[in-house]
Amino acid sequence: MRSRNGGPPRVGLFGLLGSGNLGNDGSMEAVLGYLRSAHPEAVVDAMCGGPEVVALRHRLPATRLHWYRGEYRTASRAGAVAGKGFGKLVDAVRTAAWVRRHEVVIVPGMGVLEATLPLRPWGFPYALFLLCASGRLFGTRVALAGVGAAPIGNPSTRALVRWSARLAAYRSYRDAQSRDALRAMGVDTTGDEVCPDLAFALPTPAASAPSGTPGTVCVGVMDFHGGDDDRARAEGIHRRYLEGTIRFVRALVEDGRPVRLLTGDEVDRTVVAAILDAVDSPLVTAAEPASLADLMKEMAAADSVVATRYHNLVCALKVGVPTLALSYAAKSDTLMAEFGLAAYRHPAREVDAERLLEQFRDLEKNAPELRRTLAERNLAAARRVEQQFTALTAALFPKAVPKTHPVPTHAPRETP
Repeated sequence: MRSRNGGPPRVGLFGLLGSGNLGNDGSMEAVLGYLRSAHPEAVVDAMCGGPEVVALRHRLPATRLHWYRGEYRTASRAGAVAGKGFGKLVDAVRTAAWVRRHEVVIVPGMGVLEATLPLRPWGFPYALFLLCASGRLFGTRVALAGVGAAPIGNPSTRALVRWSARLAAYRSYRDAQSRDALRAMGVDTTGDEVCPDLAFALPTPAASAPSGTPGTVCVGVMDFHGGDDDRARAEGIHRRYLEGTIRFVRALVEDGRPVRLLTGDEVDRTVVAAILDAVDSPLVTAAEPASLADLMKEMAAADSVVATRYHNLVCALKVGVPTLALSYAAKSDTLMAEFGLAAYRHPAREVDAERLLEQFRDLEKNAPELRRTLAERNLAAARRVEQQFTALTAALFPKAVPKTHPVPTHAPRETP
């Protein structure tokens, strides 16, 4: 495949990348690995939420997703409201101009077709619609690759998501329920594929062998306030989540267990600080992971993981460590069931520390069997992700010579 001017194909990556969410960035890293392996001739750049971070970490030219820098801050003053409104017009022109320069644009994973967390329609849903509409207008293939979707209550958000999906040239989903949710919104999903989350293509560090004595428990926390339909009761949901998590961590410490607190987004640091303040013990420490690779290294050294964020769960399952989910959405339930851990889910909206501790003890009791199950499921997931990348090549680079994209099963050796 060549560009319109006869040169190498120009490929753009689009999304809330480099903005502090490790899951989003991990999906981008997986797609970058695929492109550099299967299509090294492609010229890649990004339109994203954190262009400075993406440019520095991945050596990619990058431009801001939104012209207005305060896009995701609440606009209370007239000037801010006017700035946001004018920014929507500017973004329509900026996005169209950027899309027109590419043959292919990939939205790498992420829950871009869902509202399981608070979401305004004129934020990212509007940006995604501009992308897909511009792609259709200029003949640029836009791919929603391995994305998440869920039922959406807000009519404006639902309409923008529906039209974005309809206008995309390629769609695949990280689970069957995402495809079903989009079908229920009126999108013809015939022929759309389902594959494991793209993060399963990332290198996997080797997990530590169980020592035979109780070791570290990784607790992945989240600044959780419910979903888009929970705005009126968001503070109550957050308070119950935080109080239940604190009681659970305190119970682990009373049992003499070291606890390692992990985050998946910069906003989660407030929850870490609250737990450290409430449970004053040298057994409780916190990590500051900068990537999914950092998360996986922390989890690989642990005996078990209890986590809330979806990509915290992905990392824990990928390294094969027994995992218990504080589940806030159906996507987490589906992921746990696919890896044979359906019994180890607990509602994030109603954390019952005593019940959670019972489930945790059962998890550790069955750890040897669960580790074997996770090893088998990870092999299957790796094969399916490789098939996803092969399908992506066929759809987006039809004239390219087929290449397989190996999915690493362990972290590459560092070169001196």
